[in-house]
Amino acid sequence: MLGGMQHWPLRIMRLLDHAEREHGRREIVSRYAAGNTERTNWRGIARDARRLARALERLGIRKGDRVGTLAMNHGRHLVAWYGTIGMGGILHTINPRLFEDQLAYIANHAEDRVLFYDQAFAPLVERMKSKWTTIEHYICFDPADGSGPSTGLGTGFEELIGVESDDYRWVEGDEREPAMLCYTSGTTGNPKGVLYEHRSTVLHAMMEISTDCLDLSARSVALPIVPMFHAAAWGLPFAAPIVGIKLVFSADYTPSVMCDLMRSEGVTHSAGVPTVWLALMQYVDGTGSDLAPLKVVTIGGSAAPRAMIQFFVDRGIRVGHAWGMTEMSPIGTVGAPPADWDLFSREQQIDYIARQGRVPFGVELRIVDDVGAVLPRDGITSGRLQARGPWIIERYFKDESGPAAEPDGWFDTGDVAVLHPDGTMQITDRAKDVIKSGGEWISSIELENAAVGCPGVAEAAAVGVHHPKWDERPLLLVVRKPGAEVTPQAILTHLSQHVARWWLPDEVLFVDSLPHTATGKLLKTALREEYKNYKLASAA
Repeated sequence: MLGGMQHWPLRIMRLLDHAEREHGRREIVSRYAAGNTERTNWRGIARDARRLARALERLGIRKGDRVGTLAMNHGRHLVAWYGTIGMGGILHTINPRLFEDQLAYIANHAEDRVLFYDQAFAPLVERMKSKWTTIEHYICFDPADGSGPSTGLGTGFEELIGVESDDYRWVEGDEREPAMLCYTSGTTGNPKGVLYEHRSTVLHAMMEISTDCLDLSARSVALPIVPMFHAAAWGLPFAAPIVGIKLVFSADYTPSVMCDLMRSEGVTHSAGVPTVWLALMQYVDGTGSDLAPLKVVTIGGSAAPRAMIQFFVDRGIRVGHAWGMTEMSPIGTVGAPPADWDLFSREQQIDYIARQGRVPFGVELRIVDDVGAVLPRDGITSGRLQARGPWIIERYFKDESGPAAEPDGWFDTGDVAVLHPDGTMQITDRAKDVIKSGGEWISSIELENAAVGCPGVAEAAAVGVHHPKWDERPLLLVVRKPGAEVTPQAILTHLSQHVARWWLPDEVLFVDSLPHTATGKLLKTALREEYKNYKLASAA
């Protein structure tokens, strides 16, 4: 034998072991829904995770069993993640914003045996309990009296782990074993389960801390605004222990609370969807608050409007414009300055950030036409975006219809995109949302993002409606900012400076609000249904 390296399986619990051993005193701060703040550290998270692992085994939970959580972001939720995975269970994060029929479906489909939940969701749990057929144990993270649930549903978290020793050895196994289950919320029909493995999760976490991704180090203080129930909080709870960052959690996303936490806890990094950042921007503009010492924001979930990027750049904050999906663990691309960044003008820098970024090692992208032919990376041609890599789905959970990916690994993301020669990717639309006018495509995303840059516009959605000559034409739905008197003509004049003239919407309608999915994205399916019979004046 010539020699070789040690067999060291990439298991998730090695991440927590490292944080406990090398960064044990680094803080984990939690602001709960009731307004109280709790402080622990990586050593405390590891200790409580071992106690929880023992408690789950006492409840009869065994390797491979699914354990559900219905909770916001806080340290106890983090303990449940690692405690479940550490004893060989499969963590299943449940999105409380889903419809009740979906909540019933995913918990039953996953065959969850235990549910950890926040007191704030106790009424929901009460309503759902009769519909959940497999859940045997209910544990409240933050019962009103501090011990057991005020609702009488099961046990309190501290009561559960308080009687346990932290003398526990993590369950070992193959690195390809499952560790976490997340269900998609953007599909038609029932949500689909995506089963993350130990290996895929560790590789994703190692990629995520890099400078050109989330730029995390031991000096970082991160406030994940993206919920822990949304695509594993974009992997942050698994990336954080690698460098021992300080985590700041909050169950309250009110802009004033976010700004206060950023200042008081010294937050340097944050991540969230555009709808959250829009609310924060309005608060900052209205109150004169600053965001110091914030240095890096990651924006994903849907495309970031140019005006949003400018807002942060003008304040000296780096914007990482990210793209991904639950099926990709979830990161596929992130924006980072290229080698010639300092030669760019400010406008060129904003243009660059407005794209969805470059692929990290571990992801491959291509675009194809409707018959599967690979299209050029010329920055002009758009096509269906496909991806492959070690943290990208091969098959959905308990799906008997076959693999989700092609035999050679390519997975169709459902997005339409352009790949640029410099390696950046730009989403032009979801395949089902693109507006097809006169045989050409109009990007609803670009229309929406340009409209949000118009003074007085809080939010916008573009949908295609029937036109007898052009097949479809854009209808723009706009929510005004409070007190704004912006007019349709002002919006069209603004748009004409940013998009092709033939892209301009045939009509602009003002609405009080727009529907969103459970993860904060515009709910285009509802809008298309509502306006499917809308008659444009230009169609008369």
